[in-house]
Amino acid sequence: MKKKRIYLDYASTTPLDPRVFATMKPYFQEKFGNPMSLHSFGQEASEAVEKARKYAADFFGCEPSEIIFTSGATESNNLVIKGVTIGYASQLKKNKKNKLKPHIITTQFEHSCVLSACKKLEEQGMAEITYLPVEKEGVVNIKEAQRAIKKNTILVSIMYVNNEIGTIQPIKEIGKLITKINENRGTKIIFHTDAVQAINYLDCKVDNLGTDLLTASAHKIYGPKGVGCLYIRKNTPIRRIQDGGGHEFGLRSGTHNVPGIVGLGMALELADKERKKNYKIVEKLRDHLISRIMKEIKGVKLNGSKIKRIPNNANFIFKDAEGEGLLLGLDMKGIAVSTGSACSAGDLRPSHVLLAIGLSEEESHGSLRVTLGKYTTKQEVDYFINALKEVVNRLRKIAGK
Repeated sequence: MKKKRIYLDYASTTPLDPRVFATMKPYFQEKFGNPMSLHSFGQEASEAVEKARKYAADFFGCEPSEIIFTSGATESNNLVIKGVTIGYASQLKKNKKNKLKPHIITTQFEHSCVLSACKKLEEQGMAEITYLPVEKEGVVNIKEAQRAIKKNTILVSIMYVNNEIGTIQPIKEIGKLITKINENRGTKIIFHTDAVQAINYLDCKVDNLGTDLLTASAHKIYGPKGVGCLYIRKNTPIRRIQDGGGHEFGLRSGTHNVPGIVGLGMALELADKERKKNYKIVEKLRDHLISRIMKEIKGVKLNGSKIKRIPNNANFIFKDAEGEGLLLGLDMKGIAVSTGSACSAGDLRPSHVLLAIGLSEEESHGSLRVTLGKYTTKQEVDYFINALKEVVNRLRKIAGK
C-alpha cells in the first residue's frame, strides 16, 4: 500500500503549477534557440524572454528595463549587497578627502545569503555593517533603523517577510523614512527588500513600497527552480560582480535560462490574478491549524507575531521535543515540514532567526515550521495535526517527560 504523502513546507519550495509547466515546455525542444542569436531561432527565444520581462514589470509596477533575470534569490541578493558596495566605493575613491567605508544596514535575522554577503564585505574591509536587532515578535523597529543611519550609509537591506517565522516587516514605512532622509542627503541611501516570501500574498508594487531594489524567486511562487529576477530602479548605482558577455544590461552575464524565465513570467502573472483568492483560503487553513495545535497539545508556543504574519506560516516550539525528532517522525508518516530554512538544512546549530527574537538555544532546537500552499486541503491539515500529536507524545515519553 502506497504511503500517504503530505507537503507542508511551501516556504522551502513550491510544486510547479501545471499551467506554468505547459508554458515552459515548448522552450525545452521546439523553441530552443539562444536569445542572443540573430537568426529566427534566437529571435523566437528573445521574444519569449522579453514577454516574461514585461510580465515581471507589470507585476512590480516598473519598466521592463528595470528587471534583470538571475539564477534566483541568492544570486540577486549577492549582486545587491556587493554590487551596490562596489558602485559606491568607486564613487568615494574620486573624493580623496573621504576615508569612510560604505555603510550597510541590515537585520540580524535576514536570509543567510544576505548575512553571508555582508560578513564577506566586512572580512575584506570593504564595508561597515550594522545588524539591526528585532523585537520579540520578529519585527524591525523603525526608530532603531533610523538611529542606525550614518553619513556614509549607502544601503538598507531588510526582508519583506521572514522565511522562518513569517513576520511581515514595515517595508512601506521604512521606504517612506528613507525617501524623506534622502531629500537632504548628497549621497542617496539605496533601499532593498528581499520579497521572496511575500510575492504570493502581499502588495509588491515597488513605488508603493519605496524600494530601489527588490528580489524575487520563481520556485517560491509555483514556478521553476534556478531562476529569479531583480528589480533595479533606474539610475541606481550598482555594478556587476561577474564578468562575461554583458547580458541583462551588463549586470548579469550568462546564457539565458529561457524555459525558466518563461516559467517565472507565467508564475508572476498567476500570482497577480489569484492572490486574493489564495490568501483567504490559506489563511483560513493556517488559523485552523494554529487553533487546534494550541488547544490539543500542551507546552506549545507560537513564534512570531500573530497579526503581522504571512497567511501560510506557522512556526512553533514544542517543549521537551527536539525539532529534528519531530521532523523525522512526521516524515516517517509521509508528512513534510521543516525546522527552519531549507538553505541551512543539515546544520545542527540553532536557528539564527529564533535566537534573534530572544529564544534560548534549547528552545530553538524544539522549533517546527509548517507552511501551507494553494494545494493544501483541510483533510491534510487535520491528518498532520493528529500525526503531530502522536510524534510529540512519543518523543516526550522517550525524554521521560
